[in-house]
Amino acid sequence: MIYLAVSEITDCLPAGRKFSVSGVLKKLGVSRSGYYDWLKRKPSNQAIQREFVKENIKKIYDDNYRIYGAPKITKELNGKGISVAERTVTKYMREMKIRACYITPYTVTTISEDFTSKLQNLLRRNFNPERPNAVWCTDITYIYTEEGFIYLSCIMDIFSRKIVAWELSNTLETVHVINAIRKALYKTSGVIPRIIHTDRGVQYTSDAYIRETSGMQRSYSGKGNPWDNACIESFHALIKREWLNRFRIKNFNHAYKLIFEYIDTYYNTRRIHSHCDYKSPEQYERDYYRLKESLFDIAV
Repeated sequence: MIYLAVSEITDCLPAGRKFSVSGVLKKLGVSRSGYYDWLKRKPSNQAIQREFVKENIKKIYDDNYRIYGAPKITKELNGKGISVAERTVTKYMREMKIRACYITPYTVTTISEDFTSKLQNLLRRNFNPERPNAVWCTDITYIYTEEGFIYLSCIMDIFSRKIVAWELSNTLETVHVINAIRKALYKTSGVIPRIIHTDRGVQYTSDAYIRETSGMQRSYSGKGNPWDNACIESFHALIKREWLNRFRIKNFNHAYKLIFEYIDTYYNTRRIHSHCDYKSPEQYERDYYRLKESLFDIAV
């Protein structure tokens, strides 16, 4: 540490100013030969390996919008053939003063009226369906812009946590929820989920919604219970915490570009998810279909 102090002092001198290294060494009680031996000393293999790991941690961290924490970074490093423990990554991240975007637990901000006692929770918090497009969940969240609030409606396939479709609007009218459903059906080539789960908001109990989802089993969260729809609630907290809250959103168009960038070019395609065995939602689905195909070939 003393040698480093000497180097820092000499490096910080203004241009043209000279400095007596011998004088500083004498003041610090360090021998001149010891100081120059330290300057010539090569870094150990352990130090080189440590810097190599840190460089890769920083690259993974930056490539993922500074979102990932130690568990995901460790998985990425191991996937690249860099053998390192999670606790070591945690230690290095602390030394580098970088950390993940942590998500605060969501809280109940509104409680919808219980329009009818016939609304049933068919999902019952079974968040692990066996195949894609078996269960969708959907919800609306608000986004603040400098021109006022706008609203994001997302539809998630619970199997892979993939956002199948989303719709951004200036109002909470039911038509925007309907548009999101139509987009989802178009993207899945008309594959209809067995269950679609929502909260008890007026959009999801409307006649228009019921008509649009006539081929699906409608499931509803309990009154004032966001945990029944935890997957989509968590995603909306995620997109705000990891992405939208970083920006001063100017208007609708600005928000639309940010949401597109996060969902379509990052979350669905690249962001690894612990639920998906640390794969992206799309990779998790591809692996499912690849396995299914191989098992079919074996059976034939």
